[in-house]
Amino acid sequence: METLKKVSEEVFKITGDWKIQAKNLKEKFSQLTDEDLNFVIGKENDLLARVEKKLNKNREEVINIIKKSQPVKA
Repeated sequence: METLKKVSEEVFKITGDWKIQAKNLKEKFSQLTDEDLNFVIGKENDLLARVEKKLNKNREEVINIIKKSQPVKA
């Protein structure tokens, strides 16, 4: 149980150009607004919480959605 909690609270970092990623997410999920996708460095958890609530998805699902929108590392 302890390990599961640790994984779900793992620190998540945004990589790449967030403006482009946010635009792509808004196109894919029309219910998301600029306010929902407002990103402040160090406040990734706030962003995740807003998107979780708006999409009615859990943290892990939202992280996976965002990771898919991040550029592939060379």
